[in-house]
Amino acid sequence: MSKGHCLCGSVSWEYSGPETWACFCHCDTCRRNCAAPVVAFIGVRLDHFKWTGQTPKYYASSKGVKRHFCDTCGTPMAFEAEHYAGEIHLYAASLENPQEFKPEFHVHYEHTLDWLHMADDLPKYPNSKT
Repeated sequence: MSKGHCLCGSVSWEYSGPETWACFCHCDTCRRNCAAPVVAFIGVRLDHFKWTGQTPKYYASSKGVKRHFCDTCGTPMAFEAEHYAGEIHLYAASLENPQEFKPEFHVHYEHTLDWLHMADDLPKYPNSKT
């Protein structure tokens, strides 16, 4: 069982079973949503996932996309999209033990900020992997 929570602890989540994937996203909308140069995600099957504690609010950032966040402290919590049916993408930094995050690849690498230099040998996809 893996667990995570927001900064204030009001919104929390847990899931069981394996992650479907783990990656770094460099797209502009994810970066802006988190005010970060890159975002680390873990993909989880919805049928193995549940919100615990307070249910987060969400912002519909585009058609069919929900960006979940804590309405108390503002922490971004998850990305959910119709084009990834049956999955929710959790921000790896919200894990109770984020040091356990093991990224597998980069997506939207063509949008990497010029001043961000990540020294890894992970596969780098110019757009979405799917």
